[in-house]
Amino acid sequence: MKILMVASEAVPFAKTGGLADVVGALPQALQALGRQVAVVLPLYRTAHPQAAETVFPSLTTPLGTQTHFPAVQSLVHQGVRFYFVSYPPFFDRAGLYGTPEGEYPDNAERFALLCRAAIEIAQLDFRPDVMHCHDWQSALVPVFLRSVYARSAAGRLPVLFTIHNLGYQGLFRSDILGQIGLPRSLFTVDGLEFYSKVNLLKGGLVYSDAISTVSRGYAREIQTEEYGFGLEGLLRHRSLALSGILNGVDYAHWNPATDPHLAAHYSPEDLSGKRACKKDLLESFGLPTGNLDRPVIGIVSRLTVQKGADLIAEAAPELAAEDLDLVVLGAGEAAYEQLLGNLAARYPERVAVRIAYDDALAHKIEAGADIFLMPSRYEPCGLNQIYSLKYGAVPVVRATGGLDDTVENFDPATKKGTGFKFAEYSAKAMMESIRRALEAYRKPATWKKLMRNGMNQDYSWGASAAQYARLYDSLVNR
Repeated sequence: MKILMVASEAVPFAKTGGLADVVGALPQALQALGRQVAVVLPLYRTAHPQAAETVFPSLTTPLGTQTHFPAVQSLVHQGVRFYFVSYPPFFDRAGLYGTPEGEYPDNAERFALLCRAAIEIAQLDFRPDVMHCHDWQSALVPVFLRSVYARSAAGRLPVLFTIHNLGYQGLFRSDILGQIGLPRSLFTVDGLEFYSKVNLLKGGLVYSDAISTVSRGYAREIQTEEYGFGLEGLLRHRSLALSGILNGVDYAHWNPATDPHLAAHYSPEDLSGKRACKKDLLESFGLPTGNLDRPVIGIVSRLTVQKGADLIAEAAPELAAEDLDLVVLGAGEAAYEQLLGNLAARYPERVAVRIAYDDALAHKIEAGADIFLMPSRYEPCGLNQIYSLKYGAVPVVRATGGLDDTVENFDPATKKGTGFKFAEYSAKAMMESIRRALEAYRKPATWKKLMRNGMNQDYSWGASAAQYARLYDSLVNR
């Protein structure tokens, strides 16, 4: 079976979040199961694919009254073929989706071009059995297939659409349909219309044959008013076509026994190297290393309300009052960046903040922290809590989406569980869970048992890829 994926990012070529990790790793896991997978991506300025060859020097791609002529390049990376849609007017830019001032105003046209080019690649070169689209940037693939391409063989291709984060939907003015070459008849409540705007993600939900999202918990939550972002009714209507498949992680890249970014390696059988990693982490953030028995809480996150930055801001005085060190790596909303910066300035001996994204430092935090904090308002899957389990950084998380699916509350009586969860979205509930974690930390034998419980979990891609493979089979055999 041949699967053609369409996405806006994938490691190692372009990344802003977890979507890139999934699209970078899932194809390899599927190929290990005997499926043939290719991926279509934009050729961004920062992509730099080495030794790519030109497949199509000029691919005729009409969008409304305009016709564009992108080139298509291709290479094989770790056994997976990647196609790159090269069109400098749209993709040779500083950012993937926008600038600090906001999103690019022509994003609908940019990703409509990606979608139409992907369909042409499907017809002219790769010839897949299934199309697999990821998030709103690829959602026009099924829309084009069921409208513009309806009379062609491609129009019958089955499509799986995966929601990585329902909070990002691709909303545009209603007149965008003509500019991207779609009939006005699609602007209805049963089509792409959404409160007088065009909703591209909604198009993916309406016109795809199957829908998946990145955890079982999130598949349930997005059918509720609290988490559905206005699409909960449609998702309930399509519930029989909706499934939750938990993201896996790449343990070749995230493993404390082999991680090249770490000061020392360690494993569940030999935890001694974690102390050296803790010392290295504190030194990397410029914090004193005189008391390595003091617990370190680590945070690697976008500093936004979705990620619980408001809870961290509210609880900051209480956190600072505890006998612990706090290290934060991330960037996001200016108010939270400033608040955490002020906290670090006030407590320079125990709080350190780095406003950036630094992959090597993220690895050091997972390895050096004792506790990893993820108080998300909602979390479709989450990967950092899975990394934390592997690295023995005990997660404290809000019980939502993939966080709830992957972290089991620790029971001090039975010594079962892998972390600490809280349900109510409040700073009070978060602090109660942190204090439960600190209490367990003060009992070394209990803490080592808790660490090993997490480190022995297996969230590799094998099981998740097998679920995707069965889903593809069902679409082809339908």
